[in-house]
Amino acid sequence: MNDSRQGILLAGNWIIDRVKLIDVYPEQDTLATISAESQSNGGGPFNVSKDLSKLFGEKPPFPLFAAGLIGTDPDGEMILADCAEHGIDTSFLQVSEDAPTSYTDVMTVESTGRRTFFHQRGANALFDGSRLDFEASKARFFYLGYLLLLDAMDELQADGETRATQVLRRASESGHRTVVDIVSEDSDRFRRLVTPALPQIDVLFLNEFEASRVTGQELRPDSSREAFEQAARQILEMGVREMVVIHAESGALAGTSQGEAVWQGSVRVHESEIRGAVGAGDAFAAGFLLGLHRGDPVDVCLKLGVTVAASCLLHPTTSGGILPLEKCRALGDEWGFR
Repeated sequence: MNDSRQGILLAGNWIIDRVKLIDVYPEQDTLATISAESQSNGGGPFNVSKDLSKLFGEKPPFPLFAAGLIGTDPDGEMILADCAEHGIDTSFLQVSEDAPTSYTDVMTVESTGRRTFFHQRGANALFDGSRLDFEASKARFFYLGYLLLLDAMDELQADGETRATQVLRRASESGHRTVVDIVSEDSDRFRRLVTPALPQIDVLFLNEFEASRVTGQELRPDSSREAFEQAARQILEMGVREMVVIHAESGALAGTSQGEAVWQGSVRVHESEIRGAVGAGDAFAAGFLLGLHRGDPVDVCLKLGVTVAASCLLHPTTSGGILPLEKCRALGDEWGFR
């Protein structure tokens, strides 16, 4: 581990989530009732960085740097203010005059926590990473999220590589360990746009749906641990350099390039306590990355991930439920693990 480098440079989707609690998800042309609504952070970099800050009482455990593109509008101002409140450095965050700040309408069914997203791609669609000065960054990790939701990053170049692949290579060459997350898009673009980036990724986060799309093999939340292990091993063979982490409702598996495969069951959160699942995957990533940055063993990183994800379920917004680290751990002690 290079101790001269500290922190995470988090790039990609910076989004304002407009969360609406509804009584039922309606059929087309029918009515649903909104019982409550709120605004919050959205997008992998925003969620992960804010979650890390909240684990330590609004004070980041190590330097956090925002990188991406926002608009010149109230939503962009909200992002800058939220980052300032949570100690997130915005010196790598750029402003576009050509597109609004990205936002998502999140429709969450109150009784189940299931959510549906209506997304305005906005300025995120223009972010291609070309102006990222990696030599000016002394962060240990470069996090990029989400592939398949960054139009310019996902664009294929003449050599068959995506721009994301090129950005990740630059990050690696400048001394960063690269971390990537993917969006759960129901399309055939995974093999075409995600596969070229795999050899430039040190740590890859996916859920079971995304892993299925990358490998071409079905993986469900209730699939066996052996199926999760096989999927992780297949993705490692496709080029990921260090670790593939697949998370699902039932738990998470980390497969490493050294042949290690570690499973951790999720926290048995009481159904009556669940207020929403939006942001749970990013909360898991925040907990895992905390352990990874500290140099913790993989099993400790996984347990941190699932306990932080459990706290996320306690609130309908992405980061509203994130508790201080010790209280997240206490959830696992109190409710146990699957």
